[in-house]
Formats: sequence, C-alpha cells, structure tokens
Amino acid sequence: MVASVLKQHNLKVTPQRLAIFGALSNTTSHPTAEEIYTVIQSEFPTMSLATVYKTLDTFVKSNLIQQLNVGENSFRYDATTLSHPHIICTNCSVVVDLENFMDLDFTKINTDFEITYHKLFLYGLCPTCKVAHQD
Repeated sequence: MVASVLKQHNLKVTPQRLAIFGALSNTTSHPTAEEIYTVIQSEFPTMSLATVYKTLDTFVKSNLIQQLNVGENSFRYDATTLSHPHIICTNCSVVVDLENFMDLDFTKINTDFEITYHKLFLYGLCPTCKVAHQD
C-alpha cells in the first residue's frame, strides 16, 4: 500500500522511502527526523540521518506529509495531510491531533483573502505535566 502511495505521487519506490513513510504513517506522535531515524535504524543501519531529512523533504514537497514547526529547534512530521489543529505541551513538547475541535468554514471569513491553507496550534500542559506541576 505504501508503495502505491509513492507511485501515485511519481516518487521512486525504495526500501528506505518505504521504511520512512511507514514509520511516519504508523504513529500519531508527530516525530522529528531524528526520532524517525532512531525507529528505522535497526532495519537500515547504514542509512544516514541526512537520507531521512532528504526523504522527508521530498515527501513534504510532494504533499505526502506535513511539516510542523511547533517552536522547537527541529520540525515535526505528520502523515495526515488534511488541515487539522494540534495541541502542544509547553513542558514536554508532546504534540497531539485535535479532532472535531472546530468546524470553521474559512471561505466565509469576511476579507478579500483567498484562503489556501490554515494551521492552528494550541499550547498548554498535557495531563502528565499538569499533574507533575501540581506537586
């Protein structure tokens, strides 16, 4: 299935690309390139971190994945390409998808803008960090 997705986007199917896209599609944790690299390193010990970065960049440019800038020193990646809001813990940096948060029709905003995309990030403390801060 992953191979067909790559082919649909006119991308060469390689074992490395399959592994990187597979690792990202099978998580909702919004990993960094380094985290993806760590996950697939046992399967591809000779693959470099640079290959992971280049592959993720190719996937972003092909609209296969989203690149999220949540205010850290590195980007996070999301295999869900439909616009959806995220909530980020200001303490531990966990990123969580917010489903059914709001149903805005951005085309009805009273401006002369043509909305091409939107991103919404909310920030707060996750349940684990909230408990830790109460102690």
